[in-house]
Amino acid sequence: MSKVRGIRGATTSDRNTKEAIVEAASEMLSQLIEANDIDPDDVAAALFTTTTDLTAEFPTVAARRMGWTGVALMNSHEMAVPDAQGQCIRVLVLLNTDKSPSELSHVYLKGAVNLRARGVEDPATPQRARTKRPCPPTTAAATTRCGRPG
Repeated sequence: MSKVRGIRGATTSDRNTKEAIVEAASEMLSQLIEANDIDPDDVAAALFTTTTDLTAEFPTVAARRMGWTGVALMNSHEMAVPDAQGQCIRVLVLLNTDKSPSELSHVYLKGAVNLRARGVEDPATPQRARTKRPCPPTTAAATTRCGRPG
């Protein structure tokens, strides 16, 4: 029986323009689709966020242009954390799949490649939260998994 699993992706936009935001979101989604063999019919929803310095376009435009016309899509802004990565686009794709979490690949591109590592080595983080689980090898050169380059 299929379960709903979350697949994360993030990238950065070179500029705050419609074209740059859609281009960055398209590249990220293309990598997610390739790395996880995603069929749009299996996508339950996709939640996109941007940092507050990206306002020229909704990143969901990229998904619609890629044929995700029957998928529930949502846009939002990230929290304004002072030292956070700027011009960042993130996505959480909720996918109906028979794959286990370890079989899924999260994609982090451009300036977003180190996002998953944030807070992992923070001494204030409880030890159990820092425990690493085994990570499978990546499936695409631009993909990162468990916070390490692919």
